[in-house]
Amino acid sequence: MNKLKNLVWNLRIVKDTKGQDLIEYALMAGFVAVAAGAIMPGVSTSISTIFTKVASVTSAAAS
Repeated sequence: MNKLKNLVWNLRIVKDTKGQDLIEYALMAGFVAVAAGAIMPGVSTSISTIFTKVASVTSAAAS
């Protein structure tokens, strides 16, 4: 019975895709930002500032 219960929980974890959409949207936003920075050099400094702020907030939240 315990093995069956563990198998069911493992299958639930494998099928869990709730965070997948968020990661995909974040990657898309990053790709758009990189493309915009490549096309418009004046925007690249603003994008760099935004990514720096996001990185600092993320590292602060992790600790």
